[in-house]
Amino acid sequence: MTPELMAQGTQAMLAHEAALVARQHATESGGRLASFSRVHTPGEVDVTHGRILYLEDVSVSFDGFKAINKLSLDIAPGELRCIIGPNGAGKTTMMDIITGKTRPDEGRVFFGSTIDLLRHTEPQIAQLGIGRKFQKPTVFEQLTVFENLELALKTHKGVKASMFFRLDSAQTDRLAEMLHTIHLSANMNAQAGTLSHGQKQWLEIGMLLMQDPKLLLLDEPVAGMTDAETERTAELFLSLKGKHSLMVVEHDMSFINTISDIVTVLCDGAVLAQGTLDQVQADERVIEVYLGR
Repeated sequence: MTPELMAQGTQAMLAHEAALVARQHATESGGRLASFSRVHTPGEVDVTHGRILYLEDVSVSFDGFKAINKLSLDIAPGELRCIIGPNGAGKTTMMDIITGKTRPDEGRVFFGSTIDLLRHTEPQIAQLGIGRKFQKPTVFEQLTVFENLELALKTHKGVKASMFFRLDSAQTDRLAEMLHTIHLSANMNAQAGTLSHGQKQWLEIGMLLMQDPKLLLLDEPVAGMTDAETERTAELFLSLKGKHSLMVVEHDMSFINTISDIVTVLCDGAVLAQGTLDQVQADERVIEVYLGR
């Protein structure tokens, strides 16, 4: 056998071994845990490409009804995006897809450049750093405001760890800061069940924030609030902007006008229009299907 043939044989063996290793570590995305040619680092959200959330051509049908129809949408890190649209436009279904509650029939959903959300369950997506606030507040009404926030701390939740858990100084400072952020410092020892509707909303948002989410999805957060509570909620959201990315679904145009930079209008499961509030309010299609004349 000539030296050339021996060299070719060696290269073929090495190539075969490499192929076997690749198959052992293969994933549904072709053997990598990355999108856009980047590697996923556990516990991190890669926003190098300037987007924390990315949906492309997402569709889902329920009993023949297309709730989401080729929806494409992306959000920048630290952005506060408002989503509006008529009832049945697909706003809630879109959030269900992002959080893993609903699986789309087709399309891609990425958290940052590397995390394919369609591969993860609801609890896993929450652990990745996506928090969701539903319209109706959910708090532990028999516990105090402080105890609700303490329970939401991102700590090990095992039985033994919980039995011997004691707040350290950093955690105590963080709880105090959160109470100030959500305007409930004066109510820290009050039972959550005694709070007003707006205060319960703030408390639940605070509980979500204790989990260090990178993206918050908020469904009609000011519905049922007084004017004063709505104003303070706007202040809260603006203070969170830049530190967290927020997607806010809302019908209150005055509230949206206060907090929004970019507004996305959904209709029939797809993006109908996008821009500043003034731009979308002047769009004839938006006027026709949602705002009216």
